[in-house]
Amino acid sequence: MHEKNLYEYAVIRVLPRVEREEFLNVGIVLFCKKAKFIKVLHKVPVDKILSLSIEADVEQIQNNINAFEKVGHGLKDGGPIGLMDIPSRFRWLTAVRSSVIQTSRPHSGLCDDLEVTAQRLFDELVL
Repeated sequence: MHEKNLYEYAVIRVLPRVEREEFLNVGIVLFCKKAKFIKVLHKVPVDKILSLSIEADVEQIQNNINAFEKVGHGLKDGGPIGLMDIPSRFRWLTAVRSSVIQTSRPHSGLCDDLEVTAQRLFDELVL
């Protein structure tokens, strides 16, 4: 019998005006400790962000989301946090913060294929 993968995921959100607490789902981060797997998928909807705040710095938001991806995937230009082990990177990415880029609380699940699950969650929760 094939053992399923226990995973955790969080939704990446953009809050163009933090004080209004309005957000858009722009990505997901999915993590599986046993498989040593982490995946960040994102798409920044510029028009939707500007509809919430015409003053939003969309270029900076995109840069911050790209940095999230670099940290998640452990890329060298992800800085010192990007060099941490996968569980530490996931915990850093999903830490509670009050900034323009936030994540939901982590959720868990079981699956056979982590890549397929990451794409399914991205399609359902972001696209």
